[in-house]
Amino acid sequence: MPANTTKRDGLSQLSLVADKLCRGEILTQYAAICYRSTGRADGSIEVLLITSRDSGRWIIPKGWPMRKKKPHEVASQEAWEEAGVRGRIRKKPWGHYTYVKKLEGGELVPAMVQVHLIDVREIDDKFPERHQRTLEWFEPAVAASSVGEPELRGLITRLERREHRRSRTSVET
Repeated sequence: MPANTTKRDGLSQLSLVADKLCRGEILTQYAAICYRSTGRADGSIEVLLITSRDSGRWIIPKGWPMRKKKPHEVASQEAWEEAGVRGRIRKKPWGHYTYVKKLEGGELVPAMVQVHLIDVREIDDKFPERHQRTLEWFEPAVAASSVGEPELRGLITRLERREHRRSRTSVET
């Protein structure tokens, strides 16, 4: 009987593919944490989450490597295709997280996701996957608790702390 991966947290899902992890059979994807300023004086931000097409769980835009595109360019492209956002992308990775990807044939494989930050400057209502996903802006703490992968939660939480420190520093100077 196939394992139900939608009801398990990120770490317990990885145990399902431990043999592949040990053999180094890990796929690579590139993703974007899309964020924007709320415009409030406290310098707070919001983080964009989208739903996955298959399970409807909250995720960030991500995709497979593309020929002739650098990782940050792939992350930017995926953010546009899946969420209709454009902005200033950080070339240097913000971090990585792992999760279990269910391929079309049902096979479960481990995936390592390199994450880049996008400071969102533009949102378009017309983008390729607009009818396949739900988009919602969250306070960072809510976004972090809404995603299933513990490492991704940490990346979102770290972004909130960075932005909070930045706003405090700019107010003090």
